[in-house]
Amino acid sequence: MSRTGAWSLRAPSPLPGWGLSLGITLTLLSLVVLLPIGALLTRAAGIGPAELWATIGSERVLSALALSFRAALIAALFNLVFGLALAWVLVRYDFPGRKLVDAAVDLPFALPTAVAGIALTALYAPNGILGGPIQDWFGFRVAYTEIGIWIALVFVGLPFVVRTVQPVIAEIEQEVEEASATLGATRLTTWRRVILPMLTPALLTGFALSLARAVGEYGSVIFIAGNLPFKTEIAPLLIVIRLEEFDYNGAVAIALAMLAISFVLLLLINLIQVWSRRHTAGA
Repeated sequence: MSRTGAWSLRAPSPLPGWGLSLGITLTLLSLVVLLPIGALLTRAAGIGPAELWATIGSERVLSALALSFRAALIAALFNLVFGLALAWVLVRYDFPGRKLVDAAVDLPFALPTAVAGIALTALYAPNGILGGPIQDWFGFRVAYTEIGIWIALVFVGLPFVVRTVQPVIAEIEQEVEEASATLGATRLTTWRRVILPMLTPALLTGFALSLARAVGEYGSVIFIAGNLPFKTEIAPLLIVIRLEEFDYNGAVAIALAMLAISFVLLLLINLIQVWSRRHTAGA
């Protein structure tokens, strides 16, 4: 077949460079995501189910996993509420210092996690600027407890919710609220029946990103946590400890457990997000 005939068998692509861009995307995805996960699964398959369950089922590992995911969920839920409120204020209100506050939201993105951990520890330690008065007035410590872990995870995860929700709020015209008010709806009803359904997909996306960031956080947590086994020891730290002990099978087992739990949580969030979009579209 002639060259002209061969080319005529291919449908013209509406996107120039589609094949090249797809190839580059798949290559980078494989190098950054698929190959590391595949290597982890391959190494886990060589360990054997008995050793995997023995490692994951130990009391210390279960305690670290429970602490990591519990603190991450609590921090993500807090960021969901507070991040929404902060994004709403930044978009809908004009006040002195608004641009400064808006810029400060991105600080956890640029700040190294170790620096954030040291700064938070200096603030909330028993002899710190905030930690001392809190312990004197309320009778509990922040640093070296689960509360300190939660604060560190809130700090690193808040921008994900704010930056995900903020553009969506900016696209909602105030005429929508005014029309709802003219129909007799109260502010609470307008928020619950009009605004919140429009924001739900973005909120779920921000929540998922914040949760994923908090689950794998290491640098900002180890300084403020105290790292006491069965109390303030997180799963990522336990993986590092296993690697330092040359217990590679143990590190792989803990990493596999974190991968499985994270996958299930993100899958549930994505399913809820799909349902929310369909429900909103149907409404």
